[in-house]
Amino acid sequence: MASHPDFVNYVAEQLREAGAIRSRKMFGEYGLYCDDVFFAVICDDQLFVKVTPQGEAAFPHLPKAPPYEGAKDSFLVEDVEDREQMTKLTRITCDALRSTPSKKRRK
Repeated sequence: MASHPDFVNYVAEQLREAGAIRSRKMFGEYGLYCDDVFFAVICDDQLFVKVTPQGEAAFPHLPKAPPYEGAKDSFLVEDVEDREQMTKLTRITCDALRSTPSKKRRK
């Protein structure tokens, strides 16, 4: 089941204090970017944020689940109404992803 654009727009609006949020349609679902850092996906109208060591330290009790079959676990943000928690998680995740050396693509 594909995610609804209204839900994607709502999540992006909830995250507006974290930075410049944009979404991109990917395979019938959506990828989320904050200040051009890919940090989350929305699948089946659920928000999944990439797991980082810093995110795990700050939010040890957030549930984890794969956003789709065969994917690695991500944080499953069940309460998209909690703007403060989502903003903090987004900032921590994006800071961690920026500081991680990017993988080189195979030729």
